[in-house]
Amino acid sequence: QVQLVESGGGLVQPGGSLRLSCVASGFTSDNYNIGWFRQAPGKEREGVSYISVGRWIKDYKVSVEGRFTISRDNVKNTVYLQMNSLKPEDTAVYYCAGDPTGRGRLASPSTYSYWGQGTQVTVSS
Repeated sequence: QVQLVESGGGLVQPGGSLRLSCVASGFTSDNYNIGWFRQAPGKEREGVSYISVGRWIKDYKVSVEGRFTISRDNVKNTVYLQMNSLKPEDTAVYYCAGDPTGRGRLASPSTYSYWGQGTQVTVSS
C-alpha cells in the first residue's frame, strides 16, 4: 500500500525559506513520479513541481522556477521541496502526490493516484 507523509510546513516571512519533505513508501517499481501540488483557499489545486524517481526528470510551475528546488534521497525514500524567496502568493496547503505509472502530468492533478495529508505553508509578515 502506497503511503505519502509530508512535513515541513509552517509560517515564514516574505523572502524566507522552508523545506518540505515527503516520505514515500509502498511503490512496487522504481519508475514513478512524485509531485508537489498546492491549494489556496477558494482556488483549484495546482501543480508546483515533480520529479521522476526512475528517470531523474524534473519540472516546475513557471512562477516558482528559480525559487523552488525539488530533489530526492533514495536511501531515505524522501522527496524534498526547497522553497526560497517565498512570497505571500505561495501561501497554500501543499500536498505531495504519487503516480505509479510514471506518466503523471503536473498540469493535471487527477493523473496522480496517491496523496498525502497536506501541510500548511503560510507566507506573511
